[in-house]
Amino acid sequence: MTITAKFEDGVFKPLEEVGIVEGTVVEIHVPSNLHRPRSKAQSVGDFDFYGMWKDRTDISDSVEYINNLRQNLRG
Repeated sequence: MTITAKFEDGVFKPLEEVGIVEGTVVEIHVPSNLHRPRSKAQSVGDFDFYGMWKDRTDISDSVEYINNLRQNLRG
């Protein structure tokens, strides 16, 4: 049996009627990607790769640079 529930105030609350006797001990399996509290969204500037090409003089316009790479795939 699978029961959809919401975790609120430290308690799992079923979102639908369940046919289980009050006081029954159950086992809950939480997907591993849901067990951590969600943190705020990271800024691009928080990642290690941010700014890694800032000193490149051959990339003045990144969109133009990428378009040139795509057009000249084989050099």
